[in-house]
Amino acid sequence: MSAASVGASNADVLWCFVTSCFLAAFCLRGLCERGPTGRETSVALVLFQDLIRYGKTKRTRARHAWLRACDLPKRWFWHFYAVSVGWNAFLLSLYLNATFRHRPYPPWLTGVLDALTDAPGADSPVPQMSTLLALVLLCVHALRRLLECLCVSVFSDGAVHAVQYAFGLCYYVALGLTVLCTDRLGKGSGPPLSQLDWFHVAGGSLFLGASVLQHRCTVRLARLRTGKSGAVETLAHRLPEGGCFELVSCPHYFAELLIYVSLALVFGGRSLTWWLVVLYVLFNQALAAQLCHDFYVSKYESYPRSRKAFIPFVL
Repeated sequence: MSAASVGASNADVLWCFVTSCFLAAFCLRGLCERGPTGRETSVALVLFQDLIRYGKTKRTRARHAWLRACDLPKRWFWHFYAVSVGWNAFLLSLYLNATFRHRPYPPWLTGVLDALTDAPGADSPVPQMSTLLALVLLCVHALRRLLECLCVSVFSDGAVHAVQYAFGLCYYVALGLTVLCTDRLGKGSGPPLSQLDWFHVAGGSLFLGASVLQHRCTVRLARLRTGKSGAVETLAHRLPEGGCFELVSCPHYFAELLIYVSLALVFGGRSLTWWLVVLYVLFNQALAAQLCHDFYVSKYESYPRSRKAFIPFVL
């Protein structure tokens, strides 16, 4: 039975697979933490632990030389957002040309979308407010994160695995393509502004609020390493306090989840594909937050036991 026959596109299958991998990683991490340390002599388990960790959480474990050979600087995170800004702006320009000037997508892009959606594109597509807003918000989000990485964040000499780096680049390319896949499943009618609905306003408002929260968390984390003058004083990891850090160890990860939920609202909550993206972000950020939370708990004996890792009062 094909994916199309049960109403799921290839894009849905792809996001289901990626989501399942991170859900499995989250569950397996918990089992490994409860199991005896001797089991980590397994090469597969050692590799698994290295692939799910980055930055400070990677430093908590002894690592073989062959694993360190795959390290890349964590400060290269800005590459992800630079690619995201350029790629999504490019897709936005192609979408505007296709819908307003009736210039077809390049053949390679049409082929990719055909393969991902199992649905042919319209000869003269009508611009959809949801698609336009989602692409614009993705660009805004990536641009803000890029500027934060370059101008606000203070990175230590932490590392990411080369596989994590490659996956990150592919992920940010896939996001814009997913928006265009979702566009094929909807139908626009009339000028974009005439399509404006309550869920566009709700999604945009949640996006703005979550972005402000994430920026404030980023600034608070950066100030842990800078003095009053703004000069970097240390690269050591300090205990974050104040604001939403009193509720969870990683409120910036929670804000990331809210940003993707806001984009689901922009699509009216009717895009199964984008809800699968939200599920992926949920498990991905939950995994990273739990590892970070474990680091704080192990390092600081006075760490508040009531503080959750990711979602206030829940996880």
